[in-house]
Amino acid sequence: MEKYIEMIRIRFLMMLAYRTNYYTGILIYSINIGAYYFLWKAIYGGKEEIEGLSVIQMTTYVAVAWMARAFYFNNIDREMAAEIKEGKVAVELIRPYNYLGMKTMQGLGEGVFRLLFFSVPGMVIVSFLFPLRISSDLSTWGLFSLSILLSFLINTQINLLTGITTFFLYNNTGLIRAKRMVIDLFSGLLLPISFFPLWAQEVFRFLPFQGISYVPSMIFTNGFSEAEALEAIILQGVWVIILFIPIQFLWNIAKKQLVIQGG
Repeated sequence: MEKYIEMIRIRFLMMLAYRTNYYTGILIYSINIGAYYFLWKAIYGGKEEIEGLSVIQMTTYVAVAWMARAFYFNNIDREMAAEIKEGKVAVELIRPYNYLGMKTMQGLGEGVFRLLFFSVPGMVIVSFLFPLRISSDLSTWGLFSLSILLSFLINTQINLLTGITTFFLYNNTGLIRAKRMVIDLFSGLLLPISFFPLWAQEVFRFLPFQGISYVPSMIFTNGFSEAEALEAIILQGVWVIILFIPIQFLWNIAKKQLVIQGG
């Protein structure tokens, strides 16, 4: 376990070397949140709430969703694709650690950096610019923390699955781009799931995407009751277990037909 913890530390230090990118990222995310704030304010008009969310809750939802994205987002699928195509994965496979576990820990190290140097200061800045409703309830913060950790695992597992497909497709750049668009839309980042048609909401119940952004954001804004929040967190945990199965299945097949394109 020590070597995986060291991977988290190394990736954290690597991100620290390029922290200027994230300072500018705070500005970009603040602009995004501001644009959504004025958009939703115009949509609400004189209405007090839509689909159970007030305009302040919606502003908080948007801010939390984008700042949470900084934690769970990573590019390990692109890294895996590059290592497979360049032949570097052959060296990684003979090293004394699990390759997929190593990638997960690298993503976690990156997420911890963004949480400390991006999400936290970003939320502080945004709270001065736009009206947000930040809960002081410790149970809400506890449920949110657990939910955001599970959202990281779900997003990372989907990235691992996408990265593994490089063994079979050899060039999955288009798939990676499509995956990112699907996650941003179906996870509730761009639009809360409750705003979709009822038939679409029923379909999303059978998909893991809402566990990435919608669930933690709704918990933070108190859009869920405590019972609903616990049920949603349990469902997140179930998806973590479910996604583990195809990852291991594809990984075992992929290692047997490894073809190095470069190196």
